[in-house]
Amino acid sequence: MNERDEEALILQSQQGNTTAFEQLARRYEGPLYNLAYRMTGDASVAQDILQETLTSAYRQIKRFQPGNFRAWLFRIAANASKDFLRSADHRRQVSLEHLSEAGFQQWTDPGESPEQYTLRQEVSRVIQQAMLHLPPDQRALLILIDLQGLDYQAAAEALRVPIGTVKSRLSRARATMRQHLSAHAELLPSQFRFTTKRGS
Repeated sequence: MNERDEEALILQSQQGNTTAFEQLARRYEGPLYNLAYRMTGDASVAQDILQETLTSAYRQIKRFQPGNFRAWLFRIAANASKDFLRSADHRRQVSLEHLSEAGFQQWTDPGESPEQYTLRQEVSRVIQQAMLHLPPDQRALLILIDLQGLDYQAAAEALRVPIGTVKSRLSRARATMRQHLSAHAELLPSQFRFTTKRGS
């Protein structure tokens, strides 16, 4: 889907075309789910946040102004995730049992081998453990920029913070991740350990 196709679908959605919005939802449901999962560490909560995000986006889409639609969706999902993290439901410590492949089952690459899939799951599990040590604002930026590929401007729009704040928070987040992964390098598959230690 190119930018012009997306703009057409957004316009149709604003006119009440639910089929058009469903096409937009299918395009972004994977990234939105992964953002919510990385933020919360809980697959079932991430699924709830995904549905909440899409429902909220559909209700608000008539107010969407021309701009970065992906950043707009990520803003809704990030806010919902942070709301969960602040809620009473999250006063408990997130269990490592949630950091299983269940969080990624719906968004697999059909072209990868079973060995590649297993390796990706293990690396994802260790990265997720490290991410849960970050403050939510830093975690959101790390996910949006390093995992979802947004540039600084789009991430700033998504989280409604200045670019200077994006850069400083991201720098702190990356430093914390390096320290945590270096300190727990034994948890990573062997081929990643040397790289992690040298990057510390």
